[in-house]
Amino acid sequence: MLDKLQAICNKYEELSAKSEQPDFYADPQKAAKLLREKNDLEPIVEAFHAYNQAQQDMADAQELMADPEMKELCQETYAAAKAQKEALAEKIQILLLPKDPNDEKNVIMEIRGGVGGEESALFAHSLLRMYSMYAAKMGWSIELMNLNETELGGVKEADFIVSGRGAYSRLKYESGVHRVQRVPETESGGRVHTSTATVAVLPEMEEVDVQINPADIEMQVYRSSGAGGQHINKTSSAVRLTHIPTGIVVQCQNQRSQFQNREAAWKMLKARLYELELKKREDAAEAEREAQSDIGWGHQIRSYVLQPYKMVKDLRTQVETSDCKAVLDGDIDLFLAASLADKVGNNV
Repeated sequence: MLDKLQAICNKYEELSAKSEQPDFYADPQKAAKLLREKNDLEPIVEAFHAYNQAQQDMADAQELMADPEMKELCQETYAAAKAQKEALAEKIQILLLPKDPNDEKNVIMEIRGGVGGEESALFAHSLLRMYSMYAAKMGWSIELMNLNETELGGVKEADFIVSGRGAYSRLKYESGVHRVQRVPETESGGRVHTSTATVAVLPEMEEVDVQINPADIEMQVYRSSGAGGQHINKTSSAVRLTHIPTGIVVQCQNQRSQFQNREAAWKMLKARLYELELKKREDAAEAEREAQSDIGWGHQIRSYVLQPYKMVKDLRTQVETSDCKAVLDGDIDLFLAASLADKVGNNV
């Protein structure tokens, strides 16, 4: 990694020298391109220089520890420099992660109850609440597009948009199977049950990203309904879109009008089609996801053990915490950061 960082520093110095040439702006387009490249490298170069300085501070402090009068002060200096070096190493790893063009986009999230019947639906509701609370903490907004609830308040399926800066970059590794182990609210005998829910995270696509032929779409309208079949309204405002070539079906019923539901359904469909195309072009990267043979138990990414002991553990990074309540209340930064760092480690 050090060789890669040094090469980046050399490239940055080269671009800086070019930007100081008298004729640099003779070609405005070329100049703008070079400045963008220089600006992209600058945070990495600054972090690397700070990392080297922290490393030098550690070496200097260690050398001076031989002096008894300086030992205590040098120990404090060494500890501070070491902490800074470790923090900068993590920052550099994140900066070196290949840029994902979707990172700044909003997110479409889909949550589905999996194995476990009513308990899986109740767990899906817990996940919906967890992500909603995390979004609120980040200052993001949530737009619920589709919600299919059970009579006990569980969630069979939920589709929603998370809007806010960096939403996709932080949430994109949450896709997969989440497993819970607890005594369900529906269990009268106190027995511990295991159930699952699945989460899908998709970038919200703009019109330019996905081209859809209107002739390939079959649209149906129907009356919106809530838990137990109660009608939300008496008009056919809910919308279901079927993409005939792929068989993909999306639906939206939580907006006030048919027009709003149709617009929301189109967003969902574009995201689903984009994901499909992405899988075709990135078979190698998606091999692990597509290898799962059972959506109920395969490709598990996180376990939430609430009984007989408490532990939330990410099965990919091995990061864990016993504060289950905090996690289910939206405190998931620990897991998101670990997933990102893990991806960086696999790409650097």
